[in-house]
Amino acid sequence: MKDRKTNSANMIKRMSRRDFLTGAAAATAFTIVPRHVLGGNGNTAPSEKVNVAIIGTGGQGIVNMKQLFNEPDVHIAALCDINELSDYSMFYYGGTAGLKPALNLVRQKYGQPCPTYRNYNQMLDSEDIDAVLVATPDHSHAVVSLAVIAKGKHLYCEKPLCRTVYETRVVTEAARKAGVATQLGNFGHSSEDIRLACEWIWDGAIGDVHDVHAWTSTGANRWTSFKDRPRETPPVPAGFDWQRWLDPVPPRPYHPDYAPVRWRAWWQFGSGTIGDFACHHLDPAFWALKLDKSPTFSVEASSSGISDENCPAASLIYFDFPARAGMKPVRITWYEGGLMPPRPVGLEAGRNLGDNGILYIGTKGAILGEGWSRSPRIIPESKMRAYKRPPKTLPRAKSHHRNWLDACKGKGRPSTHFDYAGPLTEFTLMGNVALRAGKKLDFDWKNMNITNVPDANKFIKPEYRKGRTI
Repeated sequence: MKDRKTNSANMIKRMSRRDFLTGAAAATAFTIVPRHVLGGNGNTAPSEKVNVAIIGTGGQGIVNMKQLFNEPDVHIAALCDINELSDYSMFYYGGTAGLKPALNLVRQKYGQPCPTYRNYNQMLDSEDIDAVLVATPDHSHAVVSLAVIAKGKHLYCEKPLCRTVYETRVVTEAARKAGVATQLGNFGHSSEDIRLACEWIWDGAIGDVHDVHAWTSTGANRWTSFKDRPRETPPVPAGFDWQRWLDPVPPRPYHPDYAPVRWRAWWQFGSGTIGDFACHHLDPAFWALKLDKSPTFSVEASSSGISDENCPAASLIYFDFPARAGMKPVRITWYEGGLMPPRPVGLEAGRNLGDNGILYIGTKGAILGEGWSRSPRIIPESKMRAYKRPPKTLPRAKSHHRNWLDACKGKGRPSTHFDYAGPLTEFTLMGNVALRAGKKLDFDWKNMNITNVPDANKFIKPEYRKGRTI
């Protein structure tokens, strides 16, 4: 009887906290709870905190966690990873990452550690969590996200949403059905700059957009030497659970060319450079040109360094969209691995395109932007200065993480929720399908089916290990 009372009390505690976070209890809380319990003197009350767990404490997981530390109503409630410690100095965030460095940061922030786990299902079953941030390698995004959604937790997932088109569709539909607050980690979507680009294009600043070029020079140099699976079978590093890292995919021996940092090079684990960057750099075109309103599109690609095992070192991908939502047909061209678009007419001497960016070409001019949706400008600059900007009509977001946290508390919808981010991810990942098929593909988007090369549909859904599926 004592256990039943204890369990009932814990259930009431969890339910009342979640009711508060979704706004159901907000109207009555201040009339029945003393002020000091609600967090006076500038503190945030425990009842107002969003308990967030982090699954994946590699470099990007720690980057996200540091951002969450800046939000006064967030509490990092638990950490989960299969890796204790690795060198991530080859990436922009540098240093070390893994469960130990992440736990150290939590201890520094709160003065005490939080629970840590190797098994995310065990964590989801054991901890009082409101929301989860997923920053694992691409191949486990789907299974982890679905586990989070099944528990009714709000979800922030790093980009790309999933490794393949099929997985992305399944996760998007599951999140919609569950009604949880979701956000993709393409932080530029919450910026002022992407909204300006959309408003200018919709205002007719450069006429009808008929071509878009987007590019990145980053990424491929990390794996240009990979040609096939490594034959060596070195020992798994201490503190690294290789079998849990593989999770849903068919097993293979450990090798440092796979993990913990080079997984993005392999079709089995990653989605290449386009998976890494296109949800950032193509996001402005996807939104401004209403590409999600098209029921079909075609895609074709050429590349260098690609194999059945490896993502390419460099590639050029063309997406052709028909007229949709009152907008003219448009060709989207993606460049990676050092390939670049032609220099646009009107770009002043001394200005260059940069290592990452996006260029819109319209019937009346062009807009050049940096990567991650940054700094759109009509070119030449004289036309930018002469342009009379339209009213700001799109809702603005405070910041990407803040936008998601507000939605977790029932305040609006995240800026890049999965109903938007899912189609964005599917669009970009069809570039990988074209790369692997080696042919021009006609894609029936609604039915997730390649109509002209049926055999290419095998690249839409990944292979799982025996006994696993989603």
